[in-house]
Amino acid sequence: MLLRFLTQAGFAALLALPLAASAAQPVIEVYKTATCGCCKEWVKHLEANGFKVKAQDVENTSDYREKFGIPNEYGSCHTGRVNGYALEGHVPASEIKRLLSEKPKARGLAVPGMPMGSPGMEGPRKDAYDVLLVKDGGKTSVYKRYQ
Repeated sequence: MLLRFLTQAGFAALLALPLAASAAQPVIEVYKTATCGCCKEWVKHLEANGFKVKAQDVENTSDYREKFGIPNEYGSCHTGRVNGYALEGHVPASEIKRLLSEKPKARGLAVPGMPMGSPGMEGPRKDAYDVLLVKDGGKTSVYKRYQ
């Protein structure tokens, strides 16, 4: 009888794992233009990696970049926000998860431009690119280098 209970309890716990894991990820707000295809692909990348996304079409994404403290020189085609951090451009979900886990003192992460091979920019080639940690005053450091 005890073995049966433990087996049932263990099975119930296993079933609850995916729900608990998905509930743990915060919502990412994404500000993008209505016609941008790569922005939609980045949103799909985030969702495929467990994030819930609230995407909003806006006239000018640079307004949000400025509001969140990301200098225009690090700009891309969309801006996001999660747990007080800005996300500029095609930032990989793995680095967002790392950011949320480590909680560095920073404005957020940026992938300047639109490098081929970054999430949402998949294609025939993969360019090297850096994910930048953007700090107060616009100073940056390389958070992760993709080759």
